[in-house]
Formats: sequence, structure tokens, C-alpha cells
Amino acid sequence: MDLRTLKPAPGSNQSRKRVGRGPGSGLGKTSGRGHKGKGARSGGNTPPGYEGGQNPLQRRLPKRGFTNRSRQEYNIVNLRELEAAFDAGAIVDRDALDGRGLLRRSHLPVKILGEGEISKALTVRADRFSKSAKERLESAGGSAEVAGA
Repeated sequence: MDLRTLKPAPGSNQSRKRVGRGPGSGLGKTSGRGHKGKGARSGGNTPPGYEGGQNPLQRRLPKRGFTNRSRQEYNIVNLRELEAAFDAGAIVDRDALDGRGLLRRSHLPVKILGEGEISKALTVRADRFSKSAKERLESAGGSAEVAGA
């Protein structure tokens, strides 16, 4: 095989549609646009969701709820997960959590919640702590440090 024998795969190259070139082409006269109407006009096609003048679905359905555009999302990690994943005396930060697969979306800040029990003294660095998580970490002999503060 060399460069002069290379060809496109059979059927992958199709010739361009030449419309308006007589009845023998199959695309003469109206050029595949049918007779009159919006589709036959230049610039005439329908926007997505258009239902021919009937009230479209997105306008028939009731609006519900509210999306807060300034909402801050967090990676949530509970104390029970820290208890299972780390040994006593460990320093738990974003990289350690990500390395153990405890962060779902690693670009989001981390918040530690107090669900579950903790018996190990861990040094935890996160962006936020719930009140109960902070109390339980400190009562177990560990510390809760706010990252970046």
C-alpha cells in the first residue's frame, strides 16, 4: 500500500445535490421544497418547538419552582466516611479525600457533615463544617480547620 492507491471508503463520498436543474434530476422546478407555504420561501423554516400555531407545549405547561442562580454547591462528606477511610492522626484535606474517591466533583468546595460517629483524632481541612461535625471532631481529639482561612 502506498499514497497513490489511497481512496475514500466506497459510499463515503456523495455528490452534491444540484437542485433546480430540470425534471430529469428529480430536484427540478420546486427544487425539493414543494408548493408554496413557509417551507418554500427563503428564510422560511420553523423554530424548534413550533406547533403550527397551536399553543406550544412549553407554554401550555405550568411554571413551577425557582432556581437560585447564586446557589453554592458543595461536595458533602460525612464523618462516618472519614472514620472508614482514614487512620488516626491522618491529615485529611481535599487531595486526600479525592485520592480515596470521596469527592464526586473535585472542582467544588468540600463541606463536612456530622452524620455517623468518629473515634479517631483526625486533622480535617475543608471549606465548611457543620456545627455537629466540628464538635464531634474536636471531642474525638482531632481538629477542624477551615481551608483558605
